[in-house]
Amino acid sequence: MVEIVPITAAHIESFHRTLDCVARERRYLSFVQAPPLDKTRAFILNNIHEGYPQFVALSAGEVVGWCDVTPKSGPIDARVGVLGMGLLPQFRHQGLGRRLMDATLEAAWAAGFSRVELTVYRGNTNAIRLYQKAGFLLKAVQPREAGNDGFDRTLLVMALALDSRH
Repeated sequence: MVEIVPITAAHIESFHRTLDCVARERRYLSFVQAPPLDKTRAFILNNIHEGYPQFVALSAGEVVGWCDVTPKSGPIDARVGVLGMGLLPQFRHQGLGRRLMDATLEAAWAAGFSRVELTVYRGNTNAIRLYQKAGFLLKAVQPREAGNDGFDRTLLVMALALDSRH
């Protein structure tokens, strides 16, 4: 059984391992390995302190996925959040991404965010379908070169008005 819970300081090291695993797949995140543990710890502790929504999926006490919304920088975008998420390969295609995202978006609405944006590679068709089902709309396309592995890294920017969900 996998449970979806708000992240706590006790989850940091397990989160870091999961983040690193997903990053090393080189298909889903904009970096190829997790930041150093101390930077990851600072990021999570700041999210907790500021009340930014961040949920984790736990299996046998270990983080197997996450979803968070952090604010864009600048006063004009203060109520606009950026969504980030990931799941370990063996936990994909089980509805966990949707559960994580739903919990995080509800918390983002409660925290006062009015819109959430995200970026996703065009080649990540499963994630794109998930975001579309949640109501995200395509906002922009940022062409990129295809990697030598044939994976389409054209960056799509998607957005969701949270008041449209309520």
